[in-house]
Amino acid sequence: MAHKFNVDPVFQHFVEDELLPAIGFDSGIFWSGVEAIIDDLTPANRELLQIRTDLQSKIDKWHKARPGSDFDHAEYCEFLTNIGYLKPTDEFPTIETNNVDAEIAEVAGPQLVVPVSNARFAINAANARWGSLYDALYGTDVIADDDGQERGEGYNPTRGAAVIRHATAFLDSAVPLDGISHADVNAYGVDHARDGLRFVASLASGETRGLANSSQFCGYADSDTSCRYLFKNNGLHIEILIDPDHPIGRGATANVADVILESAVTTIQDCEDSVAAVDAADKVDVYRNWLGLMQGDLEAVFSKGGKPSTRRLAKDRIYKGADGEALVLSGRSLLLVRNVGHLMTTDVVLDRDGNEVFEGILDAIMTTACAMTDRRRDGLQANSRAGSIYIVKPKMHGPDEVAFTDTLFGRVEQLFELQADTIKVGIMDEERRTTVNLPACIGAAKNRVVFINTGFLDRTGDEIHTSMQAGPVLPKEAIKREPWITAYEDWNVDIGIRCGLPGKAQIGKGMWPKPDEMRQMVETKQAHPKAGANCAWVPSPTAATLHAMHYHAVDVRKVQKKLAKRKLASLDDILTPPLISTEKLTAEMIQKELDNNAQGILGYVVRWIDQGVGCSKVPDIDDVGLMEDRATLRISSQHIANWLLHKVTTKKQVLETLQRMAEIVDKQNADDTFYTPMSGDFTSSIAFQAACALVFEGVDQPSGYTEPLLHQYRRKKKAQLAG
Repeated sequence: MAHKFNVDPVFQHFVEDELLPAIGFDSGIFWSGVEAIIDDLTPANRELLQIRTDLQSKIDKWHKARPGSDFDHAEYCEFLTNIGYLKPTDEFPTIETNNVDAEIAEVAGPQLVVPVSNARFAINAANARWGSLYDALYGTDVIADDDGQERGEGYNPTRGAAVIRHATAFLDSAVPLDGISHADVNAYGVDHARDGLRFVASLASGETRGLANSSQFCGYADSDTSCRYLFKNNGLHIEILIDPDHPIGRGATANVADVILESAVTTIQDCEDSVAAVDAADKVDVYRNWLGLMQGDLEAVFSKGGKPSTRRLAKDRIYKGADGEALVLSGRSLLLVRNVGHLMTTDVVLDRDGNEVFEGILDAIMTTACAMTDRRRDGLQANSRAGSIYIVKPKMHGPDEVAFTDTLFGRVEQLFELQADTIKVGIMDEERRTTVNLPACIGAAKNRVVFINTGFLDRTGDEIHTSMQAGPVLPKEAIKREPWITAYEDWNVDIGIRCGLPGKAQIGKGMWPKPDEMRQMVETKQAHPKAGANCAWVPSPTAATLHAMHYHAVDVRKVQKKLAKRKLASLDDILTPPLISTEKLTAEMIQKELDNNAQGILGYVVRWIDQGVGCSKVPDIDDVGLMEDRATLRISSQHIANWLLHKVTTKKQVLETLQRMAEIVDKQNADDTFYTPMSGDFTSSIAFQAACALVFEGVDQPSGYTEPLLHQYRRKKKAQLAG
């Protein structure tokens, strides 16, 4: 290689032996292009990070001169405007994004986020485009475990009957028949009319009925023993499976063996918060899996029931359409990929001065290169039939950083000779400076924007850090009830609608964190489509199938049209920090909050540092499993750091709490054969030391991010394991 940079051999071999042959791209052009992009854009990246530091320093200084929560709000907003933190919000640029797939532009539905570093999880999420409603209901607490409906090792017919009743009620709501219930049907069929196919339902009397809305019928597919009838409601497909030979269908009304829902319409394959990628080997695993997903040949071999099993990407679903023509639907979610933000660097490539390059620049180049194989694969529909590449970009601070991403993507397009604006961008609205300047952020990439969303945890972490010197913050649960969070959620939707995202892009909401609490999710998460969000994150394929029912109940486009007329959410509320007077905090309240935060930090960090697991179901202090990634860690560590700074607690109390909670976390992980206890020797536990650093050095962490310290201690742990 003629390039002047120092490239890790593991990474070099992947590029030369796997990636470039897969996309048919010249090695010399690739490496020289990478060098040019890094050379040209690194200074701008550094300058943007320095602006973050300078602005935070000015805000800290302002608050130190006005301690407490009684500062003048108008003066505060004027100050933020004068230093360039707050931009005018009286203009709403309209996005001009083209070539967007229907799954993003038109269809409202659940969205999965999955660590792309885990091939098995990545494939499972990609295949979650379609899910069994019967399985989702039977296997979760949506159906109560009482009155003979208990789950057990074998099939429980009473529980099964409850599942069928629930699914039938759903069908009556989403695809109603003309004057009867699906429970009344003796058989389903298709009539061949002159103008196409017509779906019919037969009663025991021989009478037939059609759909209340005949246009909902899309087609069918049959075999020797089964038939699948396809419908559409609010843009989402529903399939009724008829199979008299199936164990369920054999005894069911009309031989209905299952109801299949189009579920995870889109999936974000994550290179960021849910992965632990700290070196070349880790990054190559990430890129290799993304490449395999784009080529369509990624496989995962694992043990299931004591036997080896191989997971592959699902095939497309083929029907005879209602018009008599063939209808082919993708068997997989439309895949987006989340890159890392602008902050982190990586030693995968060192520049000519021996400095680590910015990881976000490398991610943009590599994930785009891998996605180019999407146009070359055989046997499956392309991921993007519009020919676009979808990259979600997190942790950007304000419009200048979005503009930098737009420039970066443009340079990557030039390298690979892609049409301008082929690479689309998802803007994660999770940093305060992006929230308050969201119209300008959208305008800075108006030809690329396909996604904006809210995320309470990261957004709260940045809220605490930005206002760190203003005073002590409320307990976490109380923060959720403050006016700023409601205003933030509404503001994101309001701005998205005013900037023309409906019909062109996604407006998203955050994750449901309790994968085992599906009844609660079903009862509450309909609030997201009702709030005008045409996608919302869920923690599993099962959750996606259950959440899909909400989008059948709510027509999001109609909601968005109604919301377009409401008053814009309050920017003043958004700019009001969630502070509390110290005298309102009792000793009991303080210790309870410390226990909760410390246990959550340790439960996540110990897996990240010791096992390299970036996202998992972590038991909270009450043993409720929560799906957690770095966002959860950010808010908890920043919260304790804030209380330490303002003397709500002491370092001694926090250390004692961490040690006591470490013992609890060790017990919660006692059945994990790969787990290394922390409490045996706190001084030698790298994971425990990492947790302490996140708290005691929290005030000094850039924007309160956890990545720098996590990477530092994970590398230390990997060196220990290798040594």
